[in-house]
Parts: sequence; structure tokens; C-alpha cells
Amino acid sequence: MKNIISILILLLTIYSCSSTQNTNTSSSIKNPKEVVNDTIRIANDSLEYEIIIIEPGFQSWLVSQRPRGYYGLSYLEIRNRIYVTNYNIRVNQPQQYNPSIYQQRINYNPQTKYGYEVNYLLYNYFVYFEQRYKQRLR
Repeated sequence: MKNIISILILLLTIYSCSSTQNTNTSSSIKNPKEVVNDTIRIANDSLEYEIIIIEPGFQSWLVSQRPRGYYGLSYLEIRNRIYVTNYNIRVNQPQQYNPSIYQQRINYNPQTKYGYEVNYLLYNYFVYFEQRYKQRLR
């Protein structure tokens, strides 16, 4: 009888450990959903442009930044012009700069009026990029 009780306790212990592991596995499955939810897409069909920011943590970081309307549109356009130019230079020099960080050129035309929202998000993405990857694009 003692052996049966010992075996039952051992089996219950093993079962409870395995159920804890399943809980952890299910929480790790949620992480990809968080990444999907952290994608920001802005498109304007009339101007034929699209901005997609796929960066884990960017959206939650953005909430802690200065609100829309804090910066003027001309300030954002000037800063974005500088950021995009320096970023694209680094994309074109994969021997000197890490190609896994600088993956794709950004087509930002200073003559195009993208509007406040695009310039605001692009500017904040570059600030986030500098902080996250410890880069200086200015």
C-alpha cells in the first residue's frame, strides 16, 4: 500500500511539472502575435507610397515619446531628410556597416508631401533605431 501511495505521489508530481511546462510553452506561442501586433503600416494610394515599420517593441516605445503635434512638420521633414540620407549611405556600404541592421534603402523624397503622420512615425522610428542598435545617424 505504501508503494502505491508513493508511486501515485511521484506520478502526480511528474504530471504537475509537465502541466507547468505546457503553460510556459503556450505563453511563448503568444510572442509571435505580439510581433505581428507591433507592425505599423501607413499607406496612401493617391501618392503611391507605403511605410511599414516591423520592429518588435517600437509601438510600445512610441507611446512613451512626445505626442503628435509636439514637433512641427518642417522640423520632422528636415530631421527625416538627414536620417534617411545617412541611413541609405550605410545601406550602400555593407562592408563598413552591419548589413543585418541596414537591410533596405528607404525611398524618401523630400519634394513629396507625406503629411504629418508619416513624418512623425519615421522620425520616431529613427530615434528608436538609434537607441536600440546604439547607432548615431545624425
